[in-house]
Amino acid sequence: MPENNILTPHGWIRGHLRHEGGKVIAIEGAPCHPADNDLPYLLPGFIDLHVHGGGGKDIMQGGDAMATIARTHVRFGTTALLATTMTAPASEISAVLAGLAHDCQGRQPNSARVLGVHLEGPYINPGKLGAQPNFAHTALLEEVDHYLSLAPIKVITIAPEIAGHNELIRTLSQRGVRLQIGHTLGSYEDGVAALEAGASSFTHLYNAMSPLHHREPGMVGAALAHAHFAELIPDLLHVHPGAIRAALRAIPCVYCVTDSTAATGMPDGNYMLGSNHVTKCLGGVRLADGTLAGSTLTMDLALRNLVKIGVPLDEASRRLSQFAADYLGMTDRGRLQAGSWADCVRLDRHLMLTDVMVEGEAVDLHDA
Repeated sequence: MPENNILTPHGWIRGHLRHEGGKVIAIEGAPCHPADNDLPYLLPGFIDLHVHGGGGKDIMQGGDAMATIARTHVRFGTTALLATTMTAPASEISAVLAGLAHDCQGRQPNSARVLGVHLEGPYINPGKLGAQPNFAHTALLEEVDHYLSLAPIKVITIAPEIAGHNELIRTLSQRGVRLQIGHTLGSYEDGVAALEAGASSFTHLYNAMSPLHHREPGMVGAALAHAHFAELIPDLLHVHPGAIRAALRAIPCVYCVTDSTAATGMPDGNYMLGSNHVTKCLGGVRLADGTLAGSTLTMDLALRNLVKIGVPLDEASRRLSQFAADYLGMTDRGRLQAGSWADCVRLDRHLMLTDVMVEGEAVDLHDA
């Protein structure tokens, strides 16, 4: 690989990355500051833990949808992702999970790695659906165990204020499942109690949750005051830049997600988000009533947006790769160092993507 400004866990190196068998074996060079040269940037590949669709396909369609989605997102630098479901009847969720289990077993050429599943619903508050279809219901351990037997579910979004959910959070978190607070009308106190029970993150922070007020801090207040991890959608539509900066100051490991839909990488028009019809127009995706319905954000644009609002490039990179890997407990992804997967993206000095590598394979961006 040619000489680059390589971002490592210990800082920038001007030099070369060597890989073999899909893994980084060495990074050779000397410490540098990228401002002192005009070489491209080599960053860890982006890790997106909230992906509903892309390339005209939605996760809930099943079949070959996941293959299309993984090929679409790799074109924008996402080297690993979680397939994210929508609230739906149990039979539909079961069928989709059974298909996703196969997609998680291997990786097709010119595709992102599917690390597992993010179950976003149905265990959410029906009064805070956002763009989720109205199939929300209370979680029962027997049903969750059934879903866990079908596919590698890494993350479950849950509304903790619903009776019985904190007990489920405690049980599942002890098994290593990550429970995220989201689509919730819960109070600040509900959020604190859920974190104490074992919840470990917040789903698309600020969106679809009770807001911060100085006398009623709400779920946003619980996140800002107590969270270590939280998702955030930096498309500059879902969250104001000032609110993004507040979250980055308050929560140590905010990691960015796209919440992307079938409309990602596609022209304006009508698409599906689960069983809901959505429209892509003016850079956003909305239901007929104007409610934001996921996004068309890509991770390379997320990087540029963070830098645009004043986040240093090295920090922006960590929030698109390392922190997501850390949240999943993965020490061999989300960073470039000997022993890690050779997942990386190369960007020019304008932060435009030029090359992507997944597990040592150079991606053909025209074929993906």
